[in-house]
Amino acid sequence: GVVQLLFMDKIPVSAAVNECVKLSSRRTSGLVNAVLRKIADNREHLPQIPGEGTAEYLSIRYSHPRWFVERMICDHGYDFAEALLKADNTPSPLSLHINLLKTSAEGYKALLQEQNIDFTASDTQPEMVEIHGGRVDSLPGFADGLFFVQDRAAAASVAGAGPEPGMKVLDVCSAPGGKSFAAAISMQNKGSILACDIHEKKLERIQSGAERLGIQIIETSARDARQADEAMNGKYDLVIADVPCSGFGVIRKKPEIRQKKPEELQNLPQIQLEILSNASKFVTERGILLYSTCTVLKEENEEVVKAFLQNNPSYILEPYTGAPEGMKTFWPHVDGTDGFFAARMRKI
Repeated sequence: GVVQLLFMDKIPVSAAVNECVKLSSRRTSGLVNAVLRKIADNREHLPQIPGEGTAEYLSIRYSHPRWFVERMICDHGYDFAEALLKADNTPSPLSLHINLLKTSAEGYKALLQEQNIDFTASDTQPEMVEIHGGRVDSLPGFADGLFFVQDRAAAASVAGAGPEPGMKVLDVCSAPGGKSFAAAISMQNKGSILACDIHEKKLERIQSGAERLGIQIIETSARDARQADEAMNGKYDLVIADVPCSGFGVIRKKPEIRQKKPEELQNLPQIQLEILSNASKFVTERGILLYSTCTVLKEENEEVVKAFLQNNPSYILEPYTGAPEGMKTFWPHVDGTDGFFAARMRKI
């Protein structure tokens, strides 16, 4: 009701109030009516948020947990933090990765133009487009596998790992499959990819996605990414570890993430390090290990990588496009992508 009163000005006040009252119970209807009437009468004179210039102000103004706001201010400064929080509250475009196995980038963009579908092309990633509105399965070419949904940051991380035709690739936390799909396209459907997940049901989605996209080189396997398997040691040219994380980079898409409490996240870095350490055993000599998350918290990103490198001197960070130090954090307000982290490491 409050959202309708404050942000949806085409809905009459009486309708917004009355419908909410109808939806409430007898016990609460009087309270609902009184609160909404009061807000309606004062829409142009809402109280100012106190403490401008503080973490408390940003927390209230942009509806983010105070601990997260304080962390962003401490690590990146007040203005940077505010820009991030503001971006988190904006709609996220639908980002599509064009399937170059079935069409060309320009060919698919022409198809969108023919059907008068508004989109934004990427200057640095010609295989990516962003759609503004609409259902995925109603877009041209969905049934024919001409694209799959993937954020530009995730696509950039896979491209940075450098998958090539003929490679043997392992994706240890693959579901829902986007990174495996991106790798397969870069590999021109030549080589092999083993896509794994701890939940067998999720593998069905990967298999059906690969079938729709016309990808034949992906096989799936249900396994725990922390589970050792000596038969797989040193067998893969590229290992992708897109680990479970707090998700604080995708608040635009999953706003409920902002309700997570810090104590819920305490065990994640240890789990992430265990997955990364186990995944590293599967990399062949001179092979590549890609570590990624969809969060912007350092303890899940840079600190996990640094801890891994300290314990594994046979690995070094290796630069990739846009990441001269081998690690990069993508930011919604800077890069126009999800909040995302990727590190490329080579086994020496």
